[in-house]
Amino acid sequence: MRGQDLTGRLLVATPRLVHEEFRRTVVLLLDHGEDGALGVVVNRPTEIDVDAVLPVWQPFVTVPGRLFQGGPVALDSALGLVSVPGAADAEPLGVRRLTGSLGLVDLDTPPEVVVPELTRLRIFAGYAGWAPGQLESEIEDGSWYVVDAEPGDAFTDTPERLWADVLRRQGGDLALVATFPEDPSLN
Repeated sequence: MRGQDLTGRLLVATPRLVHEEFRRTVVLLLDHGEDGALGVVVNRPTEIDVDAVLPVWQPFVTVPGRLFQGGPVALDSALGLVSVPGAADAEPLGVRRLTGSLGLVDLDTPPEVVVPELTRLRIFAGYAGWAPGQLESEIEDGSWYVVDAEPGDAFTDTPERLWADVLRRQGGDLALVATFPEDPSLN
């Protein structure tokens, strides 16, 4: 994986990754390069409605309408991940395309300006970040599976099932990993 740009791909925590912040997480990589990597955990909704922190955006967020914990870094900041239809080179006002239909919305942009250009929106508190070479080392150590993302992964209605769903669709040994119990000692 060294030297390969993983932007737009998913990191799926392997059963070896038992640290609570990333246990059974699915991370969408928003940026990956020689300066490190940045992503958001897409399967950790909180119990907090977006309304509690960004009330003007609440009517427009994708189900379940909750704030997601994007990772352990900068929990006091918010990222707006969006899906933008149309040509990959089109960037609506207030949106920066990342890869394919995915982009980040500037949450200071008035929603009525940008929302008509979007199909889905999810708000994340914090993000996951890696220093140069750190993510590659974690992948080599067996902490992460790197798999292709499907367009709806970041906006699924059932984020609590995403870890197993992503693994299951890989087939083979990874599909088997999806059946591992939460607590292996109960097996």
